[in-house]
Amino acid sequence: MLAIILFAFWPTENATRETVPLPQPVATSDKRIAFSFDDAPRGAGAFLEPDERPRLLIEALQTAGVEQAAFFINPGRITAHDNDAADIAAYAKAGHVLANHTAKHNKLSAVSAKAFLADIDAAEKWLKGKPNYRPWFRFPFLDEGRTNKAKRDAVRTGLKQRGLMNGYVTVDASDWYLEDMAISAARAGKLMDWNALRDLFVESYVESAEFSDDLARRTLDRAPVQMILLHETDLAAMFVDDLAAALKRQGWTIVSADEAYRDPIANMEPDVDFADGTRTQMLAAERNIGNRWYKRNDQKLAKKLFAERVLRD
Repeated sequence: MLAIILFAFWPTENATRETVPLPQPVATSDKRIAFSFDDAPRGAGAFLEPDERPRLLIEALQTAGVEQAAFFINPGRITAHDNDAADIAAYAKAGHVLANHTAKHNKLSAVSAKAFLADIDAAEKWLKGKPNYRPWFRFPFLDEGRTNKAKRDAVRTGLKQRGLMNGYVTVDASDWYLEDMAISAARAGKLMDWNALRDLFVESYVESAEFSDDLARRTLDRAPVQMILLHETDLAAMFVDDLAAALKRQGWTIVSADEAYRDPIANMEPDVDFADGTRTQMLAAERNIGNRWYKRNDQKLAKKLFAERVLRD
């Protein structure tokens, strides 16, 4: 009987073996992006109360799943007569990080390297010791000296001496200009389509992220972590959760600012004739890669789109 049982289960040459399907690999995207906000405290906008904006921005980032954004601070704008210092502390308490954007937001190409470094030092004096401080510095206006290489290199040396890393960006869609146009329209009593304004804001940044991703791949043959540049504006507080959701739908993973600045491009210093703009633009210029400017940063085009879609002119 045992022999019969064994024979029944013994494989023959023509027996068909049952194959167990292997688990399929899960497709993962290498498109990663972090969020940052310049010019805090930015001052009053036209749509939200001064202390309402930080509260709404913190809530929107939480809703969006942005656990850690970077806020680049201008301490020279803080006075004893406002709540700006408390608002900045609230960003840190919510898990976001604080970094240097100079005290007074001067443009490097408009001042001496010595004056510019002194402005950085003034901001560092206020920032050091604050919760969630990071030793990062972002150039106001993304102006790294433009055509003045001696000034550029003097500030690069000064940053290294101070232990500060260049807090570069890779994704920009000029949200500050959208805000300016919205404020001007509101003051002029013009009717705005707010749904269209939200869509224009979100669409422009998603397009810019995709553009920078393509530019980086063409330049570096890989996908670095992208760093998005926003400003501490009313529009950002109202629309950043919509932007994050749209990026996720396009396959982007939102990561921390800390992770973004661990990417190898953080250690690259492009040697270009015109040091101004995003890190991806300058790296592409260094390598003579074409088509490196995102079109909607052209104010003429941005103004046209705003008039057509938001004002319905």
